[in-house]
Parts: sequence; C-alpha cells; structure tokens
Amino acid sequence: MTPQISISEGSDQVILSRKEYEELWNENLYLKHELEKLKKLIFGSKSERFIPSDPNQLSLDILPAAQPAPAPETEQISYTRKKGENKNGHARLELPSHLRREIVMIEPEEDITGAKKIGEVITEVLNYIPGNLYVTKYIRIKYALPEEKGIVIGQLPSLPIPRGNAGASLLSHLLISKFVDHLPFYRQVQMFKRNGIHLAESTINDWFRSSCNLLFPLYECLRKKVVKSSYLMADETPIAVLTEDKPGSTHKGFHWVYYSPVERLILFEYQKGRGQEGAKKMLHEYKGALQTDGYTVYNIFEQQPDITLLACMAHARRKFDEAKSNDKARSEQALTMIQKLYDIERMAREASMDKQQRHVLRNERAPEILSQIHLWLKENINQVLPKSAIGQAIAYTLHLWPRLERYIQHPVYEIDNNLIENAIRPVALGRKNYMFAGSHEAAQRAAMMYSFLATCKINQVEPFEWLTKALTRLPDHSIQRLDELLPGNLQ
Repeated sequence: MTPQISISEGSDQVILSRKEYEELWNENLYLKHELEKLKKLIFGSKSERFIPSDPNQLSLDILPAAQPAPAPETEQISYTRKKGENKNGHARLELPSHLRREIVMIEPEEDITGAKKIGEVITEVLNYIPGNLYVTKYIRIKYALPEEKGIVIGQLPSLPIPRGNAGASLLSHLLISKFVDHLPFYRQVQMFKRNGIHLAESTINDWFRSSCNLLFPLYECLRKKVVKSSYLMADETPIAVLTEDKPGSTHKGFHWVYYSPVERLILFEYQKGRGQEGAKKMLHEYKGALQTDGYTVYNIFEQQPDITLLACMAHARRKFDEAKSNDKARSEQALTMIQKLYDIERMAREASMDKQQRHVLRNERAPEILSQIHLWLKENINQVLPKSAIGQAIAYTLHLWPRLERYIQHPVYEIDNNLIENAIRPVALGRKNYMFAGSHEAAQRAAMMYSFLATCKINQVEPFEWLTKALTRLPDHSIQRLDELLPGNLQ
C-alpha cells in the first residue's frame, strides 16, 4: 500500500501520496530557485567572484582581555624634500599631444612700451567641433588628343559604392556609430539634420547594404581562417528579427559566435534557430579543441575523433553561486574549491607568465584541487534533491567533468570561455538601442559587422581607421590576398 500524508489547513484536510508530496516539494524548490535567479538578474550584483567568509570576522571577544603587548621601540627619521608649488584644486591631466592646437596669443591690456618679455603662462582648453563633414570634389580634366586620336580624361579612383556619393570615411562613421556606439540610423539622421545635412534613412540603409556587399568576401576570408584554427570557443546570443511570416511580432534568431584565442579572430554567424544545424554547418570540417557551455547541441561533436570538447568552469561556478540560497554550506564549499583554481590563473596573470609557464604552474597545483572537487561532487550527488538548485549544480558539473578538467592538458586552453562572452556584450547593448533586425538578411549583415569590429577590439585596432582603409582598398584589392585587410594585418 502506498504511504499517504495528511495535510490539515483549518477545517480542510488533504490526503496526498508520498510521491505526490515529493513532486510538489521538488516543484516548490524549483520555483523558488527560478524566482531567486530572476530577482538576482534584475536587482543583484553581476560579479560572480567568490570571496570565502572569514570565520574570525565580526567575532565577539568574550574571553578576558589579553595583556597589552609591550610598546615597540621607536626611532626618529628625518629627511629633506624639495618644496613644490602651492597648487590649488586638483591636478589636471595633460591633454594628448596628437590633438591639433589652435594657438591664441593674448597680450596684456596695459602699455608695454619698453617692457621686457620674461616668460609665458600657457593654459590649454579642450574644445569640440560637431561632425566635421566635408566634400571631396574630383575635377577630371578632359583633353582632345592631336591629330584626332580621341579624347582622354583623368581616371576617377574606385569608390566603395560605384556611382555613389558617400565616401569611405562617412560610411565608416555611420557603421561605427551604429555597431560600436549603438546609435540606430534614425538617430544619426536626426544628428545630421541638426548640422544642416538632410539624409534619408532609406539612403543610409542602402549605403549599409552596399558596404556589406563590398565587405562580404573579406567576411568569408575571416570565416575560413577561424575554422582553420586549432582552438575555438563557441556561444550563442539571441536577436529579435522582423519577418513577414510573423506580422506584429518578432522572430527569435541567434547569433552564433566563434572565437579563436590563438589567432585572435572572432566570427559572428546568424542562424534562424538554436538547433544543431548551424553548428554542424559551420564546424563540419573543423579539427581542434572546442570550448562551450553545457548546451546539449555541442554533444554531437563528442564522438568526433578530430574534435576535443572543453567546458567552461565559469558556468559551473555560476550554478553554485545561484544555489547559495538553496544550500549555502554546500554551495560555498564548491565555490571555495573552484576559487582555488582561479587563484592559480590570477597568479599566472599577475606574474605576466606566458602560456607555457602557466601550463607548468597549472600542472603543479591544479590536479590535486580538481581531484578534490570531483570526489566532493560524487560524494554529494546522492545527498541532495535532484531538482533542487544545489542538486542541479552538482549534476551539471559532474556531467561535464571530463570536459571541465581538460583545460590543463594544453598551454593555450583557457579555464573558461569568458573571453567569448565579452565579445558578445556589444550585441546585448545593441539590443537595448535598436531592439530588432529588420529581416534575416539584416541580421546576417549585423553579424558581419560585429565580426569585424569585435576582432578590431580584441586586437586593439582603432575601428574607424581600419574600416575606412578597408572600404577604400577593397574595390581594387586582389581576392587572393584578402587576409591582408583583416584587422591586425592591415597597415
């Protein structure tokens, strides 16, 4: 006979089987956990760094006061220093020397006849001129050759948009403003209008499409170089897209992002969904290490002999951080052990170690900590409810454990894929400003621009200068040498 549980509330009495009671209990825990995650997302701190609590902190001293230590011996030290100027207010940072200086000489108002100049006092003030637009006027001279041999005319240089009147620098400004500074085109139209320049938004959209058509071969070159890398990080981020088949609402598409830490290249690729088709199409010829979160789509690569799967320790840590309200003791035990692994990474970073030196340090210190974490996971998995937050955190980490500990096997591997999450952040900021892409094609064009501009950022390349040069050179550049124009290569 199935055990039953009686629950009384006032005059009402409800009888449940133990199985029903446990299902309701687990559901209650799950909903509490989801509520905590939502509250943290809205109101909580975004930092995931774990700092173990000090048991001695804020402790009450209830024992008899200890005898004061004898006062240390003191000695008097004197030194001489140069007396500086008496300055009022805060010190100002020196303005950059590369900025154009407009010099204004100011003479005293008094009569200086017979006076001798004894010095100058210089004050520098930073000013700004809004949008310095200008027109390049090409005047091509025509000549009639002697003896009626025909007419010749100066050759017009190749333009980014044939027969268009937008130069490379203006196109670059529009694209950088949208995809780096997150200014939608309609806002840029309003800003131009304030300066007396009237541009239709439809015109700017046409320029955008034409620029992307010109950049597409370079994007394909970037794709091929990314797939040839030996180590990739992958992630996905949603983007809302307007489509004809869903009038009045948006389609939820995805930007799939691939980052090569070795080559320092980033590729965004738009897909209509989050299924395995996109990853299979992109990586069907890939050979190397692939680091991802626990998304099950990537399991299709587990059995491929040419691909080594790595997982992200930051995602595992995040699960335990979210479980603190459910089981504080176990969560903090796990976070403390994981933090020791990150202490090794920080030690290597602060000592400016190269990849090989970090690899040696990891293999000296990390294996013992990893063994402790793995043993702890196996000991605790059967002591918690499977649907509880701590149960899910332990199950998630244990399931991915072989991938999680592989990061110590090669010098270039990272402990997590936070680098690719940093690359995705501009997309999240962009969503808050222009909310959706106008079509699937527009979403892919956005993916192209994010690829180039994220690669600029990771290589510390100034994006406006790079894009202006790329748009200027692409019309006449050899398609066999397109990699010369990629961010980091273009001189």
